[in-house]
Amino acid sequence: MLSSQIRAVFHRTLLTISLLFASHAVAGADKLTIGITLHPYYSYVATIVQDRATILPLVDAGFNPHNYQPQPGDLLRLQQMDVLVVNGIGHDDYAMKVLAAAQRSDLQVIYANQRVPLLAAMGASVGDGAKNPHTFVGIATSIQKVYTIAQALAQLDPDNGQFYLANARQFARQMRQMKQAAMQQLIDANVQALKVATTHNAYNYLLQEFGIEVSTVIEPAHGVEPSASQLQDTINKIRHSGINVLFYELEMPNRFVDTIERETGVKLYRFSHMTHGPFTADKVIKEMQDNTQTLVQAIHYANQMSEQAQ
Repeated sequence: MLSSQIRAVFHRTLLTISLLFASHAVAGADKLTIGITLHPYYSYVATIVQDRATILPLVDAGFNPHNYQPQPGDLLRLQQMDVLVVNGIGHDDYAMKVLAAAQRSDLQVIYANQRVPLLAAMGASVGDGAKNPHTFVGIATSIQKVYTIAQALAQLDPDNGQFYLANARQFARQMRQMKQAAMQQLIDANVQALKVATTHNAYNYLLQEFGIEVSTVIEPAHGVEPSASQLQDTINKIRHSGINVLFYELEMPNRFVDTIERETGVKLYRFSHMTHGPFTADKVIKEMQDNTQTLVQAIHYANQMSEQAQ
């Protein structure tokens, strides 16, 4: 829950918000204002609507969604939105707090993961039944979410509905072509030669599309560094289980990664988590392309190591 101080600020600004609504209605009555909570959703929505709607991030770029605490300004932004697109299964929990505080029964909320088959979360401190919220790091899951968002927006804005749905189909084609191109590069490779550890469970959706299972997750929970004993247990497991590659996050420092590399000889590869940097329309396409090529490189490396060991 938001603090009473933030609530008080919210109520004191109702008049200001009313004025914002009035000007917004006059200036942009023909365009939806679509709120988003995370970087990939900016990319999804921008791909769908292009210039036919306004996209408004709930929080400016540069924040860490794992530890962000809602601010009074977030409530002001929320009041400008006609609809809000959320991950809704974790990773944007801060937005759920803002929604609860705003008490806007008229605000349409699109839960992008409502039709996505969810994987179980991994990590020593993850509770039973917890789901992996990183669906935006998968290809098939991204396609499903873009369809869900486009269909919901088409209902809210029927004049542009066919345009939105056509753009969603084009996105799906691009993503499938990307995956097909990566698979073509792996025709002669043994994918099972790749034995994987990850710093956290962000990459499982992408890896499963290529038939790869994660053997161990190092962080007990996302963004939580392992204790000394947990780190030693991980090192021992990597040494004795044949793990040959460790995937870690491109934009976040992990001090323990160098230790693991030094102690085990495991090869390091970086994946983009897609939740850092500026909000851009092509972020998902570009960074998913980088991730798939990184995965191809890792699989070829694992095959080379396997051949040398024979």
